[in-house]
Amino acid sequence: MFQRFRRTRLNTNLRSLVRETNVTVNDFIYPLFVRSGEGIKTEVASMPGVFQMSIDEVIKECGEIKKLGLYSIILFGIPDVKDSIGSDSLCEHGIIAKAIRAVKEAHPDMFVVTDLCFCEYTDHGHCGIIDEKHQTVNNDATLKISAQQAIIHAKAGADMIAPSGMMDGIIHILRDALDEAGYENLPIMSYSTKFASGYYGPFRDVAESTPSFGDRASYQMDPANRREAVAESISDEMQGADILMVKPALAYLDIVREIKDNTSLPMAVYNVSGEYAMLKMAGMNNLIDYDRVVMETMLSFKRAGADIIISYHAKEVAKMLQK
Repeated sequence: MFQRFRRTRLNTNLRSLVRETNVTVNDFIYPLFVRSGEGIKTEVASMPGVFQMSIDEVIKECGEIKKLGLYSIILFGIPDVKDSIGSDSLCEHGIIAKAIRAVKEAHPDMFVVTDLCFCEYTDHGHCGIIDEKHQTVNNDATLKISAQQAIIHAKAGADMIAPSGMMDGIIHILRDALDEAGYENLPIMSYSTKFASGYYGPFRDVAESTPSFGDRASYQMDPANRREAVAESISDEMQGADILMVKPALAYLDIVREIKDNTSLPMAVYNVSGEYAMLKMAGMNNLIDYDRVVMETMLSFKRAGADIIISYHAKEVAKMLQK
């Protein structure tokens, strides 16, 4: 006999007890963009509420977010001088190394993740050394300097590194380099499935990393390829990644779920700048119930299988959760 599924009418307290998916402040990593100078806190027009900050302002911001229960950040550096190989990122006195040391000194309880890439540091805006003949990134040459950058971050005190350039074989190279330098226990969060997406536009404003020619489609993922997307993450798991990631998040939740079902590693999503800006603009124009839609979006990431959410909304969400 067919038994009708009965959707139980629950009061508020019971509903919270049986809820299948929950969002907590511990799920989040908050992105911060640091540049040289003092007293600098410049809002980005395309990303309201997101700022380029000098190191002293980043330290203040860390103090503020800790009051909200946020203890994890990911740092992006914006150097004063850019060149063809991103030399500032390979220097122990570069902006990112200085920022790591300053944050860890002022807030030793802050978990500091570093974005490991070159697009913010190169004058051409691509994620590594350019192969002039083919006008794209030279994968193997970029791997060598990526290992150098990883050691710089480790020495400065990073708690985890997150290579975002999508170079083939980068996890294996970084794991070997870190192990040989004595950083066997420093985890790697891989941007293991990163799509060549149109959702990154506002990020290039805040990070000042728009490519001066071409695009990044030759080394990032085709948004149409599901099987390849899963294979990329599984490959990084085999190379020694500690955490896998899908970027962007919102348009790729099917990929998040499929990877989650095929790995035992923790899963991160990057709720990227275009996703953030769309909700911000819709909220500012009273087109949506902003807080409700933000929380519904965060729930969708968790429901799809994300253990970690990197999001520009993190500070706002923390405030919402405190209410």
